[in-house]
Amino acid sequence: MSLVGAAVKRKEDPNLLVGRGRFVDDIKLPGALFMTFVRSTEAHARIVSIDTNEATAMPGVVGIYTIDDFADLPTIPGLPPEVAPLHRPVLAKGTVRFVGDPVAVVVAEDRYQAADAAEAVFIEYEPLPVLASIDSSLAAMADPEGTRIYPDLQTNALPIFPEEPPAPELLNAPMRLSQTFINNRCSAVPIEPLAVVADWAPSGLTVHATFQAPHHLRNQLTSFFGIPQHECRVIAPDVGGGFGSKICFYPEFFLAPAISRKLGRPIKAAQTRSEAMLHMHHGRAQRNDVEVGFDASGKVLALRVHTYQDVGGYPDPTGMGLGVLTSWMSCGVYAIPVAQTALTNVITNTTPVAAYRGAGRPEASFLIERTIDMIADELGLDPAAVRYTNFIQADQFPYPAATNPEAVFYDSGNYPAALDELKRMMGYDALLAEQTARNADPSQPLMGIGLSCWLEIAGFGPNGSLEGFGHLGSWESAQIRIQPDGTAIVSAGTSPHGQGNATAFAQIAGDAMGIDFDSIHVRFGDTETQQQGIGTMGSRAIAVCGDAIKKASVQIRERAVQIAAHLLEAAPEDIEVSAEGFAVRGTPAVTKSWADVATAAFQPLQLPEGLGAGTLDATVFNEVPNFSFPSGAYGCIVGIDRVTGDVDIERYVVVDDCGTVINPLLAEGQVHGGVAQGISQALYEHFTYDENGQPQTSTLVDYLVPAASDLPAYESGRIVTPTPVNSLGAKGIGESGAVGAPPAVVNAVVDALSGFGVRHMDMPCTPEKVWQAMGQPTGSN
Repeated sequence: MSLVGAAVKRKEDPNLLVGRGRFVDDIKLPGALFMTFVRSTEAHARIVSIDTNEATAMPGVVGIYTIDDFADLPTIPGLPPEVAPLHRPVLAKGTVRFVGDPVAVVVAEDRYQAADAAEAVFIEYEPLPVLASIDSSLAAMADPEGTRIYPDLQTNALPIFPEEPPAPELLNAPMRLSQTFINNRCSAVPIEPLAVVADWAPSGLTVHATFQAPHHLRNQLTSFFGIPQHECRVIAPDVGGGFGSKICFYPEFFLAPAISRKLGRPIKAAQTRSEAMLHMHHGRAQRNDVEVGFDASGKVLALRVHTYQDVGGYPDPTGMGLGVLTSWMSCGVYAIPVAQTALTNVITNTTPVAAYRGAGRPEASFLIERTIDMIADELGLDPAAVRYTNFIQADQFPYPAATNPEAVFYDSGNYPAALDELKRMMGYDALLAEQTARNADPSQPLMGIGLSCWLEIAGFGPNGSLEGFGHLGSWESAQIRIQPDGTAIVSAGTSPHGQGNATAFAQIAGDAMGIDFDSIHVRFGDTETQQQGIGTMGSRAIAVCGDAIKKASVQIRERAVQIAAHLLEAAPEDIEVSAEGFAVRGTPAVTKSWADVATAAFQPLQLPEGLGAGTLDATVFNEVPNFSFPSGAYGCIVGIDRVTGDVDIERYVVVDDCGTVINPLLAEGQVHGGVAQGISQALYEHFTYDENGQPQTSTLVDYLVPAASDLPAYESGRIVTPTPVNSLGAKGIGESGAVGAPPAVVNAVVDALSGFGVRHMDMPCTPEKVWQAMGQPTGSN
């Protein structure tokens, strides 16, 4: 029986389920001090003075530092030299640019003393004009005397792809419509917020961090401090959820080591939840201005999209790249002959925006799936029919994306088949009839049906795909060592944060080598014990690192078969391999166990010619030729209370195509988590600021995330079109749910409200918005 495709229970769960997980804040080093930030209360202001006298005298305080104490440190790495004015200092230097911007750092014997002292630091500000939104920041650009958040840069807008005149195909289309779509700002809300423990000992620097790519952080730390890499060890233990926000560089990652070196003691920093809401990079915060031309059948003839990405007060490399992915994926699963995209990154006085589950692809999915529904509404056609009219067909792969046909090629898919399966599972025709009856009955909740046929770009591994974000490369690595007792140690270059990679990687290795699943131990997350790796982001762990593990496993198996054949005095092609060991075909009683073969691998006298001691050890640095493109079709049925506007998701049906499925339990878990985040964005989450840049939703009291009771049970289906990009045929699935869910939910809400003339609603679709859209019906309070 093949391990790949089996519903194996997760290796990771026993420790986590009994409270024996090891998170960064669990790490307690002797003599450790705690650091906390004094954060700006102003969104945009000059720092006039910082008075630390009262705080310095408080119990337990060891030191209070400002940027003047770190004049020898460079800026936080990531952005290229050509945008030097945007480089972020480790603490605010002269000017603060968002509420929560770290101005000073307090170091004390424990976190409570540090927090008390931080409250006693007095900072005098000279307020500056605040630009807390894309619109206000762009408006300031229209005035030569308007505010520039970075005066040395002399602009708040950073054009990446310039806007071109509308194409003739758009101007001459029989029908046209336009719409602005807002992708609401979200906070990541991981289980563990940002945390770091730094210990700069005489032997070198050790850093424990909530980070998705330990080698990437190690590489940047050694460059930042000018030390050799063998003197810096980075460990990512149980990260507690990453969601993209933990692939970014934050001041604490560099200040904790600097202060540890200065004081000669370990330093811990661990955000509170409210600090994380203010400072951990946000997601989405994107505006898309869309124009589309189409004919009476619903066939899209031309698409034009201008994406405006809010990058916050300190642009992050991943935040600067979000709109690029949105632009590439703007056509979704549709064969649109002419597509024009423009992208402008906009600086605002808000928390920086960076990668968040899906990173640019949910935004693209939302804009195109809402556009398709608006075309259907305009023409009075079934939204499913308009999708069938525009689908890329299964025989058209590899398919060059209209938005970037020279660089982006869809690998495989069958989009009509996914929608066929979704409609079958939903009972689509019967639902349409039920909807007509329910919506005509005033005693019943309004019923809406929403579809989303989504596509994302994943498997970030082709050369050049990650180098622009400061990574050493885009490849991924794996090492497999067979121990003398026949067990295997798999070292993975990617470091997971909840995906279940230890389980999936063991399945891949066990399947390819023939070793028992329980005899395989997977290691990751420690730069001292793992070979150089790139990291976990962009649904690349299986598609790139898993592929590396398979390739290394194949090498191990081939060598093990040669050894077994030598020991059994048989030809290698006659050796059969199983979890129990090796046998000669036709004579199963003559066997050698994995332990026999592994022991022989360390005894040169027992090895065949050409193999030396330790031969059952393989390292692969894996490159893939293209991205992978997971896709799917999601269906959402909502009921809307006619009096309160409350939206209830009555059913949610998913059909995914992630290529080869390594473990259906893990795949469904990833989809369920992503769908939960997508539903939450569609109905609940929105990080907002007032016109003065003051956060309005900076705690979990006012930033709404759903409880389990707020989410539906999911009905899961699947089609499989393996990718030719890697040897596994796996496309990745970690971000899929978050890509496909928001448009399905909003399409359902708008569908339910269509009788009120509603054609679009920005997320989140809160009860108040829905209630207002229904015209405050009689009987409401």
